[in-house]
Amino acid sequence: MPTIQIKDASDYVGQRVKIGAWLRQKRGSGKMVFLQLRDGSGFFQGVVAKADVSEEVFETAKELKQETSMYVYGVIHEDARSAFGYEMKVDHIDIIGESHDYPITPKEHGTEFLFDERHLYLRHLKPYATLKIRNTLIAATYEFFNKEGFIKLDAPLLTGSAPEGTTELFETDYFGQDAYLSQTGQLYAEAGAMAFSKVFTFGPAFRAEKSKTRRHLTEFWMIEPEMAFYDQDASMALQERYVAFLIEKVLEQNDQELDMLGRDKELLRSYTQLPFPRVSYDDAITLLQDNGFDVEWGVDFGSPEETFLANHFSKPVFIVNFPKAIKAFYMKRHPEREDVVISADLLAPEGYGEIIGGSERDTDYDYLKQRIEEDGLGLEEYSWYLDLRKYGSVPHSGFGLGLERMVTFVTGEEHIREAIPFPRMTHRLRP
Repeated sequence: MPTIQIKDASDYVGQRVKIGAWLRQKRGSGKMVFLQLRDGSGFFQGVVAKADVSEEVFETAKELKQETSMYVYGVIHEDARSAFGYEMKVDHIDIIGESHDYPITPKEHGTEFLFDERHLYLRHLKPYATLKIRNTLIAATYEFFNKEGFIKLDAPLLTGSAPEGTTELFETDYFGQDAYLSQTGQLYAEAGAMAFSKVFTFGPAFRAEKSKTRRHLTEFWMIEPEMAFYDQDASMALQERYVAFLIEKVLEQNDQELDMLGRDKELLRSYTQLPFPRVSYDDAITLLQDNGFDVEWGVDFGSPEETFLANHFSKPVFIVNFPKAIKAFYMKRHPEREDVVISADLLAPEGYGEIIGGSERDTDYDYLKQRIEEDGLGLEEYSWYLDLRKYGSVPHSGFGLGLERMVTFVTGEEHIREAIPFPRMTHRLRP
């Protein structure tokens, strides 16, 4: 008798098999017990009929508690009524681990309660589907950049410098020296691009922002490509291909999970139609003002502005060439305007806001040295970065995509914390 996983049930129709599973829920009558089972690969129903099993097996099925682990034995049948399409006619049950007073009962629970119980909530449909999609996005990221000829580099998590200032960094003592949890691997990726031409980093990032918004985390994962000989147009073309590729992979591999989450798949598919619109920051400000927003040139966009702009075009949209004053020191100056840098943010529709931020990188040694000093950053800590401009610098561009932001957008989740796998820090510490 084969031991299988639920996901493989279609290959064993009419055969008696063994499956290790947990009980999600159960219902029944005097003659039937319906077990809602999960095994990590999928969800389906096990049917225990009193007339077909021993009294002991039937009583065991009736007394099972939520999240009890067990081996179930029985014959796989097609089930046209279920979304999965298959079920098991159970004839025997071996209990492995008892479960009593499981806290996440089959009723509505508040968000904070579920976050407090996230170590258990991972077992339920919504986080299961979300994290399966997250896994697809991770695998698709490696597939995309490998096909595009990129090399993966790993940037350090402890750094002695602050790429975007120290106000949003977690500081620690590194054997008597100041060190910070990294907020980006970008500067290291720039060094890598000068060696390999096209590189990307993929790792955790940390921002010391005590935020309670639905968009911000203090710990998250970033994908940060850096490309030598790329201008902004080439970078944006790569970005939109990447985003479309991610969405296509989820549509291809996670049909059932998208259904679990109630995601509109046709709407999601529409976001793969390229190219995405390009709108200058100047024009975006005018568009906002014409539609009643009280914004002035020079401000960074907040959630309402980003939501309006992306929804206005009904698809992801690039906002290009932001004011220099609100962007990082390394962004390239516009050739015709001193107050603007060559940069682009990709805004997602449906209220999900910025999912990518990128720019061309300035290559002028003296200008970057001046900007580092103006921002109060130590020249000694950035001497290696300035070296990249001394020894054969070339035009280059890069961008960063926040994985959790992308998961939230693709899954249609309301809160970015639904996209993280474990109880990480948001605005409070969790165990």
